[in-house]
Amino acid sequence: METKAEKREKQLLVSIGPHIGSEESIPRIMWAVSISLLPAFIISVYYFGLRAIAVVGVSVLSCVIFETITQKMLKKKVTISDGSAFLTGLLLGLNLPSSIPLYQPVIGSLVGIVITKHLFGGLGYNIFNPALIGRTFMLITWPRPMTTWYKPVAGITTMDAITTATPLGILKEDGIGKLIETFGDKMNLYINLFLGNRAGSLGETSVIVLLIGAAFLFYRGYITWHIPFSFVGTVMALTWIFGGKGGLFAGDPILHLLSGGLILGAFFMATDYVTAPAIRKAQIVFGIGVGALTVLIRLKGGYPEGVMFGILLMNCFSPLLDRAFKAIPFGTIKRK
Repeated sequence: METKAEKREKQLLVSIGPHIGSEESIPRIMWAVSISLLPAFIISVYYFGLRAIAVVGVSVLSCVIFETITQKMLKKKVTISDGSAFLTGLLLGLNLPSSIPLYQPVIGSLVGIVITKHLFGGLGYNIFNPALIGRTFMLITWPRPMTTWYKPVAGITTMDAITTATPLGILKEDGIGKLIETFGDKMNLYINLFLGNRAGSLGETSVIVLLIGAAFLFYRGYITWHIPFSFVGTVMALTWIFGGKGGLFAGDPILHLLSGGLILGAFFMATDYVTAPAIRKAQIVFGIGVGALTVLIRLKGGYPEGVMFGILLMNCFSPLLDRAFKAIPFGTIKRK
């Protein structure tokens, strides 16, 4: 027999009504997503050394501390055990370059947890993804450190740091020819992008480990195909059509699929329960919108990457999309 406490712990699935009972809870989901990002963290340590541990560690610790302080000041129950602050810090850290000064993730965590999350009412009430708002604030405030990238060293204790550009940076500034020349040939370029042997944020470089983590989330049923597939599919389609220099349908969609933070954003950030639509049709439109904005910024904007801005801009439209695709209750009479 279940106790009353055990019954109270049961949550409702995040889905369109009718809602069904589930053994899942917020802590289980949050910690499971954090576990799914563990391969990305491990490979970041392999490629960027002990510095990756320092950056991610400071980000996680700062988020947990700010969560605790804010909830105590607001006289709320301290809920750091639910894993949401830990996950925000982990995502923030994995979205930063290895060379970032360690005091800056502390400020980014402050903006993400205190301003973005708790000033809107706490978990479940924030409009924007806290980790991405924290990263956006850091990019605006410290543009040089946030765009200084180190070449992967593939050694935990290796200290030699050589600055270099990201693949998308090279593509935007010098074109596809220079990018292929940098990696030797196109196949070698694809392989290095897939494995993670290239400059970029700590957690975005290795596509293969991110897909392993995403497969775990699919297996557990924590994410569905609607947002990530529509997002990635839109990016590939639009970059194939408009991404080439020789006219339409001359772009390289595989290059854009494997470059930047597309996989990290599509499977781990755009699918956030709070800031993304809940209705399936709305999720598809949301994913298409994020993909279109990402391509617009990558191809025509001043930044080489557009995933972060695309997600945040579409976060604004999540409530409207859910309302637009809301199912009409049975028996309702439409007004003319």
